[in-house]
Amino acid sequence: MFAQNGFDCKVEWGKRGAREAAERGDITIIVDVLSFSSTVVTAASMGAILYPYPPPINDTARAYAEAIGAELMLGRAEAARIGTPSLSPLSFGPQHRHKRFVLCSLNGAACTRIAARVPALLVGCLLNAAAVATQANRLQKRTGAAITVVACGEHWRNPQANENELRPAIEDYLGAGAILSQLTGSKSPEALVCLGAFQQAEPQLFELIRDCGSGRELRASGFADDVRHCARLDAFDVVPLLNVDHFTLIMQ
Repeated sequence: MFAQNGFDCKVEWGKRGAREAAERGDITIIVDVLSFSSTVVTAASMGAILYPYPPPINDTARAYAEAIGAELMLGRAEAARIGTPSLSPLSFGPQHRHKRFVLCSLNGAACTRIAARVPALLVGCLLNAAAVATQANRLQKRTGAAITVVACGEHWRNPQANENELRPAIEDYLGAGAILSQLTGSKSPEALVCLGAFQQAEPQLFELIRDCGSGRELRASGFADDVRHCARLDAFDVVPLLNVDHFTLIMQ
């Protein structure tokens, strides 16, 4: 009843949505605008190689990074102090080409790991909305599989017992809608509403993302430039594709 069956293009939320997409065998697009997806897209455009890993950043994550010869990315504030890459997309540059990094993320990386066995897992955001949709359309035509766009959302701080930890995040919903607007297959009612939200918001996209809860949180932490960067529409032609445990690049 809730699988959006009969439609080529669907939208889901969070880790449960990623699992639903994986169980259906859908082509899956992970959307975490602030900032997992935007960071992966930006880093990939610089030639960096990212390995998604679920949080927290602990000894297990450090051991994993060491085993694959990668650098474990620290939290934004700590990484900014010592000048290393982090979940901040603007921390990546040409000097990181061909270097390996393990990226822990509560939302995007966790959803990626859950959906890792789908026929194709792509990373999308506002920055590469048209490019990732183009690749998904090609894959859908070749394989016949449906496409699910997963808006990762955020987590509530200190949720009470028996409360849903997922906080719907409008930046991810708008990112999903931007991608859906470029997908060519039939769309579920849920997908059409998401697409409509993007179309209504597009003229003031930056202002809405700047002033939404997630945008305010990042700006208050000193990362206003990240918000500005992540709100850019179709700034990149690159499409990260999960290759077993890391992202490789599909060029348009």
